[in-house]
Parts: sequence; C-alpha cells; structure tokens
Amino acid sequence: MDLLTNPIKPYDWGSRTAIAGLTGRTASGPEAEMWFGAHPSGPSRLTRDGTEVTLVETITADPVSELGRPSVERFGERLPYLLKLIAVDRPLSLQVHPTAEQAAEGYARGDRNYCDPWPKPELICALTPFSALAGLRTPEQAAMLVERLGVAALKPVVARLADGDMLGGLRVLLDLPCSRADLVQSIVWAASAVHQPDYELIKRLSRLFPEDPLVLAPLLMRRHELEPGQAMYLGAGVLHCYLSGFGVEIMGSSDNVLRAGLTGKPIDVDELLRITDASAVPLPVEPDDDAYVPPCPEFLLRRITPGDGRTLPGSLPRILLCTDGVVRAGDEVKLRPGDSAYVPASEGPVTISGEGTVFCAEPQIS
Repeated sequence: MDLLTNPIKPYDWGSRTAIAGLTGRTASGPEAEMWFGAHPSGPSRLTRDGTEVTLVETITADPVSELGRPSVERFGERLPYLLKLIAVDRPLSLQVHPTAEQAAEGYARGDRNYCDPWPKPELICALTPFSALAGLRTPEQAAMLVERLGVAALKPVVARLADGDMLGGLRVLLDLPCSRADLVQSIVWAASAVHQPDYELIKRLSRLFPEDPLVLAPLLMRRHELEPGQAMYLGAGVLHCYLSGFGVEIMGSSDNVLRAGLTGKPIDVDELLRITDASAVPLPVEPDDDAYVPPCPEFLLRRITPGDGRTLPGSLPRILLCTDGVVRAGDEVKLRPGDSAYVPASEGPVTISGEGTVFCAEPQIS
C-alpha cells in the first residue's frame, strides 16, 4: 500500500476554499479538481524503493501484479477509472460523453474530438449541496418554458420543440441568424420578469457568457440538487453541466468530452448533437451497503465509515481517499482529510478502521 501525492487542476471554474480547506492549506488561486489515479494528463505519484515514480510507471512495470489479472483481461494494462475531488464555484461547459463504441470509432478515424478510444461514464457523490443541469426536458415542457419568455427571435426554437424535436430545437437555437449578444440580452430581459429558479439561472449564466445562446439551457434541461451523500450517475449521451458544489467524482479514465457552449474551450456542436441521446437522463444511485454501484464496468465507489473495522477483499486495484476524521488502512497507513493511498491488487485483503469517512474506488469486476 502506497501513500499518494496528487495533482491539482487550477481550472478557472474551481473554488479557492473547498479543496484547500479539506487538505488544510491556503489556495493561491482557483482549485477545480484533485486527481487520484493513473491518467496520463495528471498521474498520482508514490514512492517505491526510495524512488518517487508516477502511478502510470508503477503499473507499466508490472500490470498484472498492480491491477490483477481480471482487470488486465477486461480493461488492458491501465487503471480503468479516475477518482477526483471536484470543487465547482462557477458552471462548467455544457458537455456530453461518448459510448465505448463511439469513442473507439472516433479515435480510429482520427477525429480530434476523441483523445483516446475509451468511454467516460461518471458518477458524482456530493460532499456539500451540489447542483447540476443533466438530461434534457421533454420537448413539450421545454417549448412551454421558452415560449413563456415571449422573445420573438426564439419562435423557430419553440416551433421545433413543439414538434417534439429536442435536439432539433437546440440546433435551431445555435443557428439563429441574429446577433448572439442581442439575442442573449433579449433572453435575459425576458427572464428577469419571471421569478423562478431556472429563469434566475439564465441571468447568472449570461453574466459569464454574454454572447452564448445556451444561457437558455436551464429551460431545456433538468435541474438536479444533491445533498451530501447523494450520488448521480451520468452515462454516455447525457447532456450535462455542473453548476456548483463540492464532491467526490469517479469516472472512466478518458479525456473524451464533446462541448456545445458555456465555455471558452473548443466546441463541436455537430458531433455533440450526433452523440447526445435526447432521452438519456442521469440516474440516482443509492448506496448498496456502502457501495454506489453504477451500470458500467469501469468503476464502483464505496463510502465507508469503518468504526472498529471493515475488511475489503484483495485482487482489485483500489484508491482510498479520506474526507473526514482519521482512518487507518492496514497496520501502517493513517489517512487524514485529503490523504489518499493506492492499494495494488497483490496487496490482499485490507482492513480499514477509525472514526472518519473514506471513499474507495475500484473496478466493477465480479
């Protein structure tokens, strides 16, 4: 078992207090994510035989010992998941992830949107109240909400939605032949007269993205509010945008993200609309004993409050992350908030004890 040192991603939407406060530091700027895993863009580091190495290097040196044969046979010589602390202080981009087949096909044809041949399912478990837009409304409901604005320029959008074509309505919105800044201003003026949370969110988004018609997203998408301990799974094809909050996130270890707006990053509307499933919605995931078990093989997430002891069987590559109190893993490793450890498959059973909370990531292999 190895203690980990983990990279922090300073994306501009991150918090200056959430990750820093958990780990007992003062942040010099926004901290959006702390990564725990073997992703090439930010691998964790550990010390073996007196030498600091990345978790990627450790796995590459002996994949069967580190990952276990079942994981290697199912996912190859790579850790299939990436665990994160995610701290959202301002909204993320409007995005969607591909299926395994779409990722492999896009990567094979050299499409710049696909950085690797892997899917990117994800699950978020809230540490604080956590807010997101995820999944599309029914076209009939979206048409009613948009029509309520009374913005003449949006009539073609309302018409397409009223015809039952949700993705077509998005396409029309993004292709409207008018000034985007003027359109957003008209939407905001109209939304200001409707005192409901989704219309209030339009105004918040417009302050960040004054020329992006996707400030209309709160009327097109479903709002989700998670309380601490609640979890939500986002599979392939689910259009989503995290709005605020602090949580533990686990995902397939992939960089495949298609964006349509609410971002300064590259977008590809055509490809996003091609792989978005208008009927796909996020799934609430209730813990089974201590495990959040989503419908994907790459990962499951345990939230353990061990007390006198909880023993995990061996043979799987695990990452442990303490978020509260003090937890002991095995005989020697003590974890405090923000501390983490890597448990190779060859370690055998691990007993966790102590008064605190630890999250455990592992592949979902029976």
